Amino acid sequence: MTAPAPPARPGLRRPVLTLHRWLSLGAAIFWLLQAITGILIVFHWEITDRSISALHRPTDIAAIEQRLDALAPRGSGDRVTTIWTSAGLADRYIIYLEDKAGDSRKVRILGDGTVIDTPGENDGDVMGFLVGFHHDLLGSWGSWIVSISGILLCSNLLLGLLAAWPKRGTWRRALTPATRGPVTARLYSWHRAVGLWAVIPALIIAATGTIMKFEDGFGALIGAAPVSLPDNPPAGTPIGFAAAATAALKAVPGSTLTQAAWPVDEDATYRFRVRAPDEIRRAYGASVVMVNANNGSIRGIYPIAEAEPARAFMSALFPIHTGEAGGLAGRLLSIAIGLWLVTMIVAGGLLWIKRRKPRASD
Repeated sequence: MTAPAPPARPGLRRPVLTLHRWLSLGAAIFWLLQAITGILIVFHWEITDRSISALHRPTDIAAIEQRLDALAPRGSGDRVTTIWTSAGLADRYIIYLEDKAGDSRKVRILGDGTVIDTPGENDGDVMGFLVGFHHDLLGSWGSWIVSISGILLCSNLLLGLLAAWPKRGTWRRALTPATRGPVTARLYSWHRAVGLWAVIPALIIAATGTIMKFEDGFGALIGAAPVSLPDNPPAGTPIGFAAAATAALKAVPGSTLTQAAWPVDEDATYRFRVRAPDEIRRAYGASVVMVNANNGSIRGIYPIAEAEPARAFMSALFPIHTGEAGGLAGRLLSIAIGLWLVTMIVAGGLLWIKRRKPRASD
């Protein structure tokens, strides 16, 4: 007597589709807002710089030092804390200052030290709002929401890929949207095909953005230790910015200045971030040079091209997420992926609505 065959195991496809559908519906509006703001801020550096002034002046380190001395005169209690490139037009910098009461302000200058933006003038503009919303919903509490949303988006993209994965021999049909048949079937075909076209680059962009929200913890987990040196005790009056910056730029031939941090009371060290010619970052260089503020000697040179794999990986997250790693084409691709995500959210929502209607409506 032949034993009855065991019942077939239920496949994973249906529960995966159900989970994918409800995760998408639950976070759809937030993902849609993140995608739209992400699209709008891809070129926010250039837009902001151009909206302030179209003037250009080549970088003159000595002239910048003169401007710094005027903004924070010796004995005034004001001090310069950092300088960053504005990341938009070439030879633009933002100076961050702090007064004796601990209040902060910033000044935007051209490469020759000419002030083009009074403190706080453009802090509340549209681009600033969009960037703040995209990064952390304009508040530290929002950072957690963005982080959790990023994890959900990555997991949902993976679930969508698993649900849409074609059987052997059906890839061509799966990647070609249907043009005939019931509306619901055609909408599903388009949703599946368009999803398969770009889910991998979308997952990369979503994953790099999510990891950046956990940058310190994830970096520690993979052993990406930040560049640091023992404190260098002060010995008299420190050298000026111009001497220190010149030494840092000479230490990495062909580099450009992207950030400078001033010495603090217990550590007479200038810390510079410069962009070396071979870096994938377009604006914010990741090569680090430490300059002794006591005598102008180089304490350490850390080119990102020679960094250990963990630190190089963490440094690459930002240019990959923003598309900078691929130059102009990469940034346009980032916009295209954002539009793809908007399309997927809208198509998925329409598909859900359509399936809830009576079948006769097809």
